[in-house]
Amino acid sequence: MAPSRLRGVVLMLASTVLFSCMHGMIRYVSADLHPFEIAFFRNLFGMIVFVPWLVRDGIAPFVAPFHSGRVHLHLFRAALNVVSMLCFFYALSIAPLAQVSALTFSSPVFACVWAIFLLGERIDLKSWLIILLGFAGTIVVLQPGVEAISLGSVLALTSAFVWSIALIVIKVMTRTDSAVTIAAYMNMLLSALLLIPAVLVWRWPTPTQFALLALLAACGSSAHILLNQALKEAESHIILPLDFSRLIWATIIGLVFFAELPGIAVWIGGIMIIGSAAYIGERERRLRQRKQMVTA
Repeated sequence: MAPSRLRGVVLMLASTVLFSCMHGMIRYVSADLHPFEIAFFRNLFGMIVFVPWLVRDGIAPFVAPFHSGRVHLHLFRAALNVVSMLCFFYALSIAPLAQVSALTFSSPVFACVWAIFLLGERIDLKSWLIILLGFAGTIVVLQPGVEAISLGSVLALTSAFVWSIALIVIKVMTRTDSAVTIAAYMNMLLSALLLIPAVLVWRWPTPTQFALLALLAACGSSAHILLNQALKEAESHIILPLDFSRLIWATIIGLVFFAELPGIAVWIGGIMIIGSAAYIGERERRLRQRKQMVTA
């Protein structure tokens, strides 16, 4: 394996560990703090990390990312993010970690369907079968008719569904706005919007809880950075399947700290969903390469 690919693999695995640690800490802190408040602090501390990065080159570069002619789309995307994050954080507080992780892997599958109907993208029969595989995986995890579908599962799937719409909005915004502009608006708007539901359930965290909130936010931000770098170091078809390891880490954390042991259906359905998502990710990469070749 080439050194860059190896670095990508290591970075991706580290990213999945940090994401899972963040999820475990959300579950732990939610015993005393409402998930809505945790979501607010997760984004607030993320914004604190983001601001120094923006102003490192002076005031002008700090202001520049907020120049956008599509503020309405940024607002719509932020609203979608709020709904998705609140559903996800609440699901983590009441459902097994591995089950939540498995269901949220379905976002790329939903997004692919949205891209077909909203953006007019065309896919072949093989891609349709892969999409159906992903949806079949969610059914296997949920086991309707065998077990009662829990509120946590519904919220996790709702989070994935809403986030898939946000992915399409992001895809549209990248045609005119830079990644920095999109990230700047996301952090600014989310901090403001998440404060509203947080205030309704507000309870001042203790110093220990503040430390845990800062730590889980640091884990989440670091995981995103490592993920982005991993995708730069190696091809998506190598990196994306490794996201499956999140299910492994979630199972370990759930077993050790919360005495949770997922059933075989979670593993089978999770593998089906992740396999579908990985194929969709690789398909996106090939499409981008073709567009670049055409425009070159």
